[in-house]
Amino acid sequence: MENSVYVASAEGFTGKSAVALAVLDALSRRVERVGVFRPVVRTGSGATERDYVLDLLVSHDAVTLAYNDCAGVTYDDVHDDPVAALETILERYHRVADRCDAVVVIGSDYTDVASPTELAFNARVAANLGAPVLLVLNAAGRSVADLVALTDMARVEITGNHARLFAVVANRVTISDPVVLAAGLAAGLEGPDAPLVYALPDEPLLSAPSMADLVPACAGTLVAGDPALMDREVLGVVVAGMTMPNVLDRLTEGAVVVTPGDRPEVVLGVLMAHLSAGFPQVAGIVLNGGIALPRQVVRLLEGSGATLPIVATDLGTHETSTALTAVRGRLTSASPRKIAVALALFAQYVDADTLLDRLDVARSTAVTPLMFEHQLTDDAVRDRRHIVLPEGEEPRILQAADLVLRRGIADLTLLGDPVRISAAAASAGADVTGARIVDPSASDLTERLAAELLERRRHKGMTAEEARTTVQDVSYFGTLMVELGLADGMVSGAVHTTAHTIRPALQVVRTVPGVSVVSSVFFMCLEHQVLVYGDCAVNPDPDPEQLADIAISSAATASAFGIEPRVAMLSYSTGASGSGSDVEKVSVATELVRTRAPELLVEGPIQYDAAIDPAVAATKLPGSPVAGRATVFVFPDLNTGNNTYKAVQRSADAVAIGPVLQGLRKPVNDLSRGATVRDIVNTIAITAVQAQRGGVAQ
Repeated sequence: MENSVYVASAEGFTGKSAVALAVLDALSRRVERVGVFRPVVRTGSGATERDYVLDLLVSHDAVTLAYNDCAGVTYDDVHDDPVAALETILERYHRVADRCDAVVVIGSDYTDVASPTELAFNARVAANLGAPVLLVLNAAGRSVADLVALTDMARVEITGNHARLFAVVANRVTISDPVVLAAGLAAGLEGPDAPLVYALPDEPLLSAPSMADLVPACAGTLVAGDPALMDREVLGVVVAGMTMPNVLDRLTEGAVVVTPGDRPEVVLGVLMAHLSAGFPQVAGIVLNGGIALPRQVVRLLEGSGATLPIVATDLGTHETSTALTAVRGRLTSASPRKIAVALALFAQYVDADTLLDRLDVARSTAVTPLMFEHQLTDDAVRDRRHIVLPEGEEPRILQAADLVLRRGIADLTLLGDPVRISAAAASAGADVTGARIVDPSASDLTERLAAELLERRRHKGMTAEEARTTVQDVSYFGTLMVELGLADGMVSGAVHTTAHTIRPALQVVRTVPGVSVVSSVFFMCLEHQVLVYGDCAVNPDPDPEQLADIAISSAATASAFGIEPRVAMLSYSTGASGSGSDVEKVSVATELVRTRAPELLVEGPIQYDAAIDPAVAATKLPGSPVAGRATVFVFPDLNTGNNTYKAVQRSADAVAIGPVLQGLRKPVNDLSRGATVRDIVNTIAITAVQAQRGGVAQ
């Protein structure tokens, strides 16, 4: 197994788990089957607790192996018999490698004291696995000279044990610009076998503890709030030993507020501030001193539906604050915000293509669902666009917005009441401070957008007052922002109907010249390829002209997202084998496509099996450039299309991304009302890419 990399460090607290996760994520963009292996796992009391680093890596969507398959031996095994432990490691590693196209191996952990013996053991393991070493350094407070010396010492251990150092990542840089430091470190390591060198800045969020981490540190108990928000990161401690106005002045984003239980006014004031648009969102409250809140306040909290976690401890103020500030956080599988930040930092400061090229990782010809999703987000990040989200008070939208902002997928505008958005974000544990929030009922833009709508709808009898009222509807407001260039695209539909999303677009944005109908496609991500299905969401019974429009628009959408369009015009009959009005409709539509887009490869009427299966195609339509190789499937009506995409989604375990609207001059996309946070992130990325391509459907 040559396509493997051994992520190691020469000391503790380097953040190598974040780097290993990012390397794994980068590999998942190139190959189908990515494996993970941890030669030495750390277990908890009773050997039942999972190694949190291995648990983090196996939770990545690209990894299909079970946790136990990816674990080597324990620290006790190594201490008892290092030779036998190494033999076991090799055996278990090859079981993983035989099932994967690439493997990320992550070395053992350290205490806060560097251990040459431990690095030497990791180097011996890497040499036996044939895996080049990516060395992660803790650059906090260190100069270039410090890091050069540290790397040289580590390289002696690595090469002395017959392993190869191929890359160095200086992590948690604090006293220099990461790009400048990386250049200086690379210059200091020049030579015939010089490693690749990168540097990442320190990001406090990545080492911040969660509220759940603080509970055992102060021997606390959750007494109020939503347990799901205990995963929220804590970025500071505020000891509220002053009057309420002074407490409010000292609140900071992500802080935990420490106050005695007999200060209910502080608890209520912090809760109100947490839900208000003008104050930072805190992570939680810790009641110290073993004093319970008055029962009247408890009843008030229960009745208010407050979700902010409140923890009680018997420790005093000084003991509590000391215990909380001493806790160091981890990057775990339950840290979605940390994961998003870690991946975004790596993407910004590391040339992943060069890194993988040095590993000689060949790019897979197949496209898995995860690889397609990566392609979407990578394209969106590369040329970031501005997307407006009309449903700014919906928790799923807010959680998706948090991830989109952290990963740099798009700039965002959220529409809605700022106070309600702030309260909803606080309840959902989402940080959307990086988004612009606009209230259509009170915005300076409202009059401008109303005037624009009036100009476009005056011929339909719309009055100025009706325009002002209409534009305060979030769908109209967002659509007009897109039309006037105040946003590049819009995503809606998590709580609104498809009609509510599309109607303003038809009235304001309108269709591409030469296209008579707005339609939709789903990207059907199968195990090894991505297909395009249209129209499965909008048009109940398109006529031949509309069906041709759908085919041409679907082919353009496919091409814009890197899928070579070979269009199958589906029917219950192939070629001239059948007759009837339904077959005739598809035949006419196929000829219209050939006339209007002669460059397209199109076949129809054709049955689904002949379109996708080469063996069936050889019998039914031998010599066809589309049959058996189709990538774009155009269904004759909504009944067929909607049922087929859902059948394939469920029975083939496919990932269906969409619906993606097409035929509009500017991108507006509709969500399913059952859309998950992941669905919403994908749709925002698709909309951003459509905006880059000028709307896609031409």
